[in-house]
Amino acid sequence: MSVAEIQNTPRTAFGGAPGDGRAPVVNDFSISVATKNGSGSQTANTTLLRALFKMGIPVSGKNVFPSNIQGMPTWYTIRVSKDNYIARRPLTEIVVAMNPVTAIEDHQTAPPGGVFIYADDIKIPLNRTDLSYYPIPVKKLSSENEPDPKLRSYVANMVYVGALAQILGISLDDIEAALMYHFRGRRKPVDSNMKVVRLAAEWAQANLPKSDPFKVEQLKLTDGQIMVDGNTAAALGAIYGGVQFAAWYPITPATGVADALNEFLPRLRVDPETKKPTYAIIQAEDELAALGMVIGAGWAGARSMTSTSGPGISLMAEFTGYGYFADIPAVIWDVQRMGPSTGMPTKVSQGDLIKVHYLGHGDSKHPCLLPGSVYECFEFGWRAFDLAERLQTPLFVLSDLDLGMNQWMTRPFDYPEEPIDRGKVLSIEDLNKLGFGGFKRYKDVDGDGIAWRTLPGTEHPLAAYFTRGTGHNDDARLSERPEDWENNMARLMRKQETARKIMPQPVVEQVEGAEIGIIGYGSTDSAIIEARAMLAAKGVKTSYMRVRALPLSALVKEFVAAHKRTYVVELNSDAQMCQLIQLEALDRAATVKPCNHNDGRPLTAAWISSAILQKEATNQ
Repeated sequence: MSVAEIQNTPRTAFGGAPGDGRAPVVNDFSISVATKNGSGSQTANTTLLRALFKMGIPVSGKNVFPSNIQGMPTWYTIRVSKDNYIARRPLTEIVVAMNPVTAIEDHQTAPPGGVFIYADDIKIPLNRTDLSYYPIPVKKLSSENEPDPKLRSYVANMVYVGALAQILGISLDDIEAALMYHFRGRRKPVDSNMKVVRLAAEWAQANLPKSDPFKVEQLKLTDGQIMVDGNTAAALGAIYGGVQFAAWYPITPATGVADALNEFLPRLRVDPETKKPTYAIIQAEDELAALGMVIGAGWAGARSMTSTSGPGISLMAEFTGYGYFADIPAVIWDVQRMGPSTGMPTKVSQGDLIKVHYLGHGDSKHPCLLPGSVYECFEFGWRAFDLAERLQTPLFVLSDLDLGMNQWMTRPFDYPEEPIDRGKVLSIEDLNKLGFGGFKRYKDVDGDGIAWRTLPGTEHPLAAYFTRGTGHNDDARLSERPEDWENNMARLMRKQETARKIMPQPVVEQVEGAEIGIIGYGSTDSAIIEARAMLAAKGVKTSYMRVRALPLSALVKEFVAAHKRTYVVELNSDAQMCQLIQLEALDRAATVKPCNHNDGRPLTAAWISSAILQKEATNQ
């Protein structure tokens, strides 16, 4: 929402003006904290988020930060929702302005009836009558409690934590518990920070009479849940799925996957007898080399993976095509960011969908998993290895910056109950039964497009074969005969149909009498769920399908056929999923309509519901 739109919004939309006797607004608002990148505010912001979470209140946190290292403006938004909605909202009722550079803009964009908390040394015109103002002496309180000038900026962040705690009623015990989690139980930094928090809270109580309606109260809606980012969830899933080798090159926003592997593998994957690691992680010289190593490890029989983002995917095209044509399993995590080109590396998008699905320089289609939550980041972390080995192909998992780098609530992760699936691997006993000439590396003997393989090191004279990225026949012998080429390509196409059946199927909520269908995928799920509630409140019934994989399930075509109009919600400029669904349901393509937006920020329910209502008015 623009400054003009906010300032032209009636006060009644937000509950009136400060001090007018409004009813309390409890556990249903957003907080935006404006600071400088690199100032250490992330500790303060996540402390607030986790304290609210520990109070049993559903929350979500979104970090808007620049692509440079330090000094540029950054914003952190916390949504508090008694209704368990966790998507981004277009407005933040409580603005905490700690950055003089953006203070005027932050002040202008605060909604009528909102709260403006600011460092009292920030000098801007404070002339709005529709806001509650709370100045806090950040420099004074921080300098009194931290003699080291180098640490004062970090301590200063705890001043607004304490002030917010007092103004909103956030439990100081839960703030302390959140700090204990952050500092991993180290008492000294916890006590140092809590000293400032308590002092700021006491100062706010004595000097800031409350004039706004916003407050939090203890709930029990987060009991039994955890909070985690998607990159960490992905790494844990990979570890529980048996990852043995990872190669990577640093890139925002995917580096967190490799960082989490480096953190947890030494704790979880060490041989109990030899005390030696049962894994290897290599930082390669670039993304091309990283995938080359991963493909080599996959060929050797190791469960191998890499993580990257859009520019890295571009460098991986040749090795991806090689893995596809030579039937080599590998897992590639693409944590998507905004493009084209370098674009906005710290902003979110779903712009890699078509590129990844068709990556290469020939007739190739790659299976893709599309996690819609951090729980699915964990689940697909281990399931991806089973599917890559079963299909004997590079397999992509398309997360994004919002899922990957932000904190999300989730139920605890379940240890995989399914046994590891290595796919069609021949043992020595199998080779003995087949006899001479019985094993043909690229022959489809089962009709599913997937040939049997042997692993290097299998001690049998019939186990060896040539791995070829060039034309070959069923015996893996070099061939450029047209019939051999067409036979092999037809086999790979049959593999696509097998993938269509065994990849995770869509999640569908079919509503009786609904003429409108909504299809989404990935991190848009939370906004779509809330948007459907908004539409229902206006009497608009909708069904919902969340796609979880490519190739598209046959259920997608059935869903489209069951509705007069289907809107495909996504975060890219080209409506890429919409195009794929239109190709899948050609006879109903005219009824499949794009509902896409791409400005670098996560979608909001308000935008989705408004866009669908506008399109419906046009259709009618």
